[in-house]
Amino acid sequence: MKADKNLWILVLVCIINSLGLGIIIPVMYSYGKTFGLNGTTLGFLMASFSVAQFFATPVLGSLSDKWGRKPLLVVSLAGTCLSFLMFAEAQSLLMLFAARILDGLTGGNVSVAQAMVADTATPKNRARRFGILGSSLAFGIVLGPFVGGVFTKISPQAPFFFAAGLSLLGTLCALFLLQETNGANKATHQKKGQKFRFAELITTLKRRTIGTAVFIGLLLTTAQLCMVTGFQTFSVDILKLSPTQIGLFLAGFGLAGIIMQLCVPLCTKWISSKALILMLSTLLCFAAMFISGFISVFLPYAICMCIYGLFNGLRNPMLNAIISEHVDSTEQGKILGINQSYASIGQTLGPLTAGLVTVISIHSVFFLSSFYILLAFVLSFRLKKKE
Repeated sequence: MKADKNLWILVLVCIINSLGLGIIIPVMYSYGKTFGLNGTTLGFLMASFSVAQFFATPVLGSLSDKWGRKPLLVVSLAGTCLSFLMFAEAQSLLMLFAARILDGLTGGNVSVAQAMVADTATPKNRARRFGILGSSLAFGIVLGPFVGGVFTKISPQAPFFFAAGLSLLGTLCALFLLQETNGANKATHQKKGQKFRFAELITTLKRRTIGTAVFIGLLLTTAQLCMVTGFQTFSVDILKLSPTQIGLFLAGFGLAGIIMQLCVPLCTKWISSKALILMLSTLLCFAAMFISGFISVFLPYAICMCIYGLFNGLRNPMLNAIISEHVDSTEQGKILGINQSYASIGQTLGPLTAGLVTVISIHSVFFLSSFYILLAFVLSFRLKKKE
């Protein structure tokens, strides 16, 4: 019962945190133009967060294994709050970069939250719990742009102050309501003298099951960000959608993923193999993405994206469950942090490679995205064989 209570408090914290992120991302470019931000520097600004997060999340996850999840989650949320305040009070482009780097360095929110879920999960409910957590993170991203648009009408800084307030609320909820899930682990505390070594970012990939799952996550994240980047150009130049229509389309895409993540218990009830669920969902995502590369009409394209959004929602719950089942309790935070680090690489590679192939054609972005998904599908056979 206590574990369930902790899960729902964690869900609340994640919704608050992701809502803050969803608020600021859509307005970041228009706000930064005041300080000389352009299309090129926006790419560097977004990448600065991902690079900082790549190095920081496994360290934060490893520290949560040693000192407990709750303190590290509170520090991560407080860092996000401070970064939003720095954005609101920025007087130069340099301050914007400092804010995003700070958010990346303290960006262990997701991996530490996942470790807290893994601490109290059982093999039977592990995927369901990760699905609930994933849907809470997606919910904030879907709702955030609408809230950000409302607050922009007050002032350019208002969305950032509101996001900072939400992050502060999330910090207080984590501090006063969450129960520590790793404090009683004696084996963990015996390892306090061990420090995280960045070489483990490589050695983790060499671990057959865990490394395969982490690399599949990298490929599927790259595919999604590649598609999202291409969609922005495709929706304006080919589909001729308005900004409002684009926002509604993305919201619908996000909601499809949330619905599927909430249906994880049904999926695991029908198919007991998590690796098989991952294989089937990845295959359907590949088919939808590949077909969309041939389409230039709204309705069939929307159907393909709906199918992709639905089954892409199974990605993180299945991968996180597989990883946590094959990791010792003394390194849950570290490995899930490393997983998040590689996801941040995908968040950088996706937009970068999408920008390169648009020179060929806008449709080529969807073929590139489907190629990443196909590679992930082939690798998923290794997980099924190991299972």
